[in-house]
Amino acid sequence: MKNHKVIYKHLFGPVPSRRLGMSLGIDLIPKKVCSLNCVYCEVGKTTKLTLDRMEYVKYDEVIAELKQFMGNKPKIDYITFSGSGEPTLNNRIGDVLNFVKKNYPDIKTGILTNGTLFFNQKLRTELLQADVILPSLDAASQTVFEKIDRPNSNLKIETYIQGLIDLRKEYKGKIWLEIFLLKGYNDSKEELDLLKKVILKINPDSIQLNTLDRPGTIARLIPLLKSELQEIIDYWNIPNVEIIAAAQERTSVESYSGDIETAIIETIARRPCTLDDLHHFLGIHVNEINKYLGPLEASNKIRTVQLDRGVFYELKHK
Repeated sequence: MKNHKVIYKHLFGPVPSRRLGMSLGIDLIPKKVCSLNCVYCEVGKTTKLTLDRMEYVKYDEVIAELKQFMGNKPKIDYITFSGSGEPTLNNRIGDVLNFVKKNYPDIKTGILTNGTLFFNQKLRTELLQADVILPSLDAASQTVFEKIDRPNSNLKIETYIQGLIDLRKEYKGKIWLEIFLLKGYNDSKEELDLLKKVILKINPDSIQLNTLDRPGTIARLIPLLKSELQEIIDYWNIPNVEIIAAAQERTSVESYSGDIETAIIETIARRPCTLDDLHHFLGIHVNEINKYLGPLEASNKIRTVQLDRGVFYELKHK
């Protein structure tokens, strides 16, 4: 790609985000270290399924990249902790957050997390300075939790939920709770009733419903239609529930880059590629690439093919 920006190891973006505008991502975890192995994950299968908090990515490396990037005075709205795995597994996340708040006080901070580790009092304290925390919760029963999120065996749904309830009591910023819904997994009346009870206990500032955009880690997953998501909103009848924007709507976000979209198309035109292939060829973070694959597929420019090595993206010839 012509004149592509400096390649950073631990930063990505700014990426197009309806919720966070121009968002610079900080990735504190190697791909793919996580406490869950969700069937729908667009980043791929979890390779290290753990609850152990460690300095998976060195604090000094992250700070050095941040200083370099921010030295160019970029136009961004948020610095967001997210990436290839579960960011709260990094035991220096609070230190990086403190550095950001001290040195770039005009930029808001967001934590994109699966929310599983908030049973840890130390972690909750570390993140109190963040402007918004965006945890996930896809189930309210252990059976459904294990089916859709496939957690580390030491993680129980009651502990997970209590951690989110405790976070709400201690944290003064915004909590935007995301619930990912899949047909036949967590859309039964029983599970929806349990989820409603839990949502009311957690008391987030907003609830954001999401469903499958592109292939997850296993085949033949079925997304919910927008009308079905709306039916769930009507059924729950609780305030501040919304549907996350569809992929094609991302192209209207200011940070959406035609250069990156073109680079992806040109690479796929040479041969079909997996997400990892695109990451290695273009030097762009998988989360950033993911923001473009959805709109490209929604606009019928590319399609997915399931092969032995995984999900491949190829041009959709008309």
